[in-house]
Amino acid sequence: AIVRPERWIVVVIVVAVFVVAMIVDFLVAPKPSGIDVVREFPASLTLGETGDLRWLVQNRTGRAVRLGVADALWPSFQASRRSSRFTIAADRQHRFGATIEPLRRGRFPFGSITLRTSGPMRLVHRQQTRTVPDTLAVLPAYPSRDQMRTRMRIPLETGIRSVRTRGTGTDFDQLREYRPGDDIRRVDWAATARQQKAIVRDYRAERNQHVVALLDNGRLMAGTVGDAPRVEHAMDAVLGLTQVASQLGDNFGLITFDNQVRGIVPASNSKAQFARVTEAMYLLDPQYDESAYGVAFTTAASRFRRRSLFVVFTDLVESVVSDSLLPALKALTRTHLVMVAAVRDPDVAAWAAAMEHVDTESAYRSAAAVASLDARERTIASLAALGVVVVDARPGELATGVVDKYLELKAKGRL
Repeated sequence: AIVRPERWIVVVIVVAVFVVAMIVDFLVAPKPSGIDVVREFPASLTLGETGDLRWLVQNRTGRAVRLGVADALWPSFQASRRSSRFTIAADRQHRFGATIEPLRRGRFPFGSITLRTSGPMRLVHRQQTRTVPDTLAVLPAYPSRDQMRTRMRIPLETGIRSVRTRGTGTDFDQLREYRPGDDIRRVDWAATARQQKAIVRDYRAERNQHVVALLDNGRLMAGTVGDAPRVEHAMDAVLGLTQVASQLGDNFGLITFDNQVRGIVPASNSKAQFARVTEAMYLLDPQYDESAYGVAFTTAASRFRRRSLFVVFTDLVESVVSDSLLPALKALTRTHLVMVAAVRDPDVAAWAAAMEHVDTESAYRSAAAVASLDARERTIASLAALGVVVVDARPGELATGVVDKYLELKAKGRL
């Protein structure tokens, strides 16, 4: 048309032919409504766990279709793929998949799925976006699971008492013949006189006791220690304590709180208790308000009147403990045994231990770390003076520290 302006009619003809071809291609292209898509995925995943997500596509159009499928997945799923293009024969199925590794806890509704079919000349695509309602539950991480299983099989020689070990606890178990090393105070003199040989009493740890976790989800627990927020370390410990306490026949309960009480799980030792505790925690998001210790502890004392071991998962900030935590604890310490569990930041300890400083900034940082550790030790001492058991553990060790202390208290009969 530029070289021969008098042939402009050729342009019109070409455009007309192209438009007609597009219209024909559009009309002949299969309708996306004739395609069915179903997601296949596990009902729940643990935070950081890898799972398989699959799409099952069925062609009901009666002819072969060149198809594109795209799913609107959450970015935190870290999906290896979100879309696929393929040709599917008439009345056949096609399956493709991806791996996902969620980075966040919570309930995640899936988004829309977009289908795009192509005409035989591939000039035009027909596209449809539809909602396929599905939900994936991402549960709290439980990295200490294997360590909790070993806590039920630890011998006395390791220095950690297993509550299943004979001779410890407060409930009578059986009479047996005296063996070298048995406590002479365990001798049953009446049975000894009858049997004409030394007989001792065996005791086992008392069962059906109450253990209640109070999980702080406020501002202090939102800070990151290691590679996870403090509340994630606490949730790992709560799950470990739930598993061990339930296996030992104790009733475990949970209260979650921040600036108000968020949830209460009644104490129970049923097999479903672990799932109930997990359900109560996985939707929690840290709140950036001050925690209402008084409200939470008063609620705990009113809901759990029987003597219990209350395990408070929070942080040991001196000002917060002295101003808020200590006054509120009096609602529990009058009747119950209280344990406060916190995770210690290893970076602060490393800064405090640094001996050489290359600049002024590192010197100030080291001094601040030393002051922070001193304040933490004063906080632990003030809690201990009130009769509170304190567990201050490094990341990855909070769950084992809490469970070991629970086993020790149980073996000594302090519950």
